[in-house]
Amino acid sequence: MVPAQLDVKGTQILAKTLFKELRGSGYTPNQILGLSTELIDLVTKDLKSGQEPHLQAVDDPPGEGWRAAL
Repeated sequence: MVPAQLDVKGTQILAKTLFKELRGSGYTPNQILGLSTELIDLVTKDLKSGQEPHLQAVDDPPGEGWRAAL
Protein backbone atom coordinates (compact mmCIF):
# COMPACT_ATOMS: atom_id res chain seq x y z
CA MET A 1 0.00 0.00 0.00
CA VAL A 2 1.76 3.13 -1.23
CA PRO A 3 -0.58 6.02 -1.95
CA ALA A 4 0.50 8.40 -4.68
CA GLN A 5 0.78 11.21 -2.14
CA LEU A 6 1.19 10.84 1.61
CA ASP A 7 0.30 13.66 3.93
CA VAL A 8 2.84 14.83 6.50
CA LYS A 9 1.26 12.86 9.35
CA GLY A 10 1.08 9.72 7.22
CA THR A 11 4.75 10.08 6.30
CA GLN A 12 5.72 10.46 9.96
CA ILE A 13 3.73 7.39 10.94
CA LEU A 14 5.26 5.36 8.10
CA ALA A 15 8.79 6.42 9.11
CA LYS A 16 8.24 5.60 12.79
CA THR A 17 6.69 2.24 11.94
CA LEU A 18 9.54 1.32 9.59
CA PHE A 19 12.12 2.39 12.18
CA LYS A 20 10.46 0.35 14.94
CA GLU A 21 10.22 -2.70 12.68
CA LEU A 22 13.88 -2.48 11.67
CA ARG A 23 15.04 -1.98 15.26
CA GLY A 24 12.79 -4.82 16.38
CA SER A 25 14.39 -7.04 13.74
CA GLY A 26 17.86 -6.35 15.13
CA TYR A 27 19.12 -3.61 12.81
CA THR A 28 21.49 -1.15 14.47
CA PRO A 29 21.02 2.62 14.26
CA ASN A 30 24.07 2.79 11.95
CA GLN A 31 22.57 0.18 9.63
CA ILE A 32 19.28 2.09 9.49
CA LEU A 33 21.20 5.29 8.79
CA GLY A 34 23.02 3.52 5.93
CA LEU A 35 19.70 2.35 4.51
CA SER A 36 18.25 5.86 4.81
CA THR A 37 21.27 7.36 3.06
CA GLU A 38 20.95 4.86 0.22
CA LEU A 39 17.23 5.64 -0.17
CA ILE A 40 17.97 9.37 -0.34
CA ASP A 41 20.65 8.71 -2.97
CA LEU A 42 18.24 6.68 -5.10
CA VAL A 43 15.52 9.32 -4.89
CA THR A 44 18.04 12.04 -5.76
CA LYS A 45 19.20 10.11 -8.82
CA ASP A 46 15.60 9.62 -9.96
CA LEU A 47 14.84 13.32 -9.54
CA LYS A 48 17.97 14.32 -11.45
CA SER A 49 17.27 11.91 -14.30
CA GLY A 50 13.67 13.04 -14.66
CA GLN A 51 12.69 9.43 -15.28
CA GLU A 52 10.19 7.21 -13.57
CA PRO A 53 11.55 5.61 -10.39
CA HIS A 54 13.51 2.46 -11.04
CA LEU A 55 14.77 -0.42 -8.96
CA GLN A 56 18.43 -0.29 -9.91
CA ALA A 57 19.44 -1.16 -6.34
CA VAL A 58 17.85 -4.58 -6.77
CA ASP A 59 20.26 -5.23 -9.64
CA ASP A 60 23.38 -4.13 -7.75
CA PRO A 61 26.02 -6.86 -7.48
CA PRO A 62 26.43 -8.45 -4.04
CA GLY A 63 28.54 -6.38 -1.67
CA GLU A 64 27.44 -3.04 -3.12
CA GLY A 65 24.86 -0.55 -1.99
CA TRP A 66 23.08 -0.59 1.34
CA ARG A 67 23.19 -4.38 1.62
CA ALA A 68 26.94 -4.21 2.22
CA ALA A 69 26.36 -2.04 5.29
CA LEU A 70 23.93 -4.52 6.80
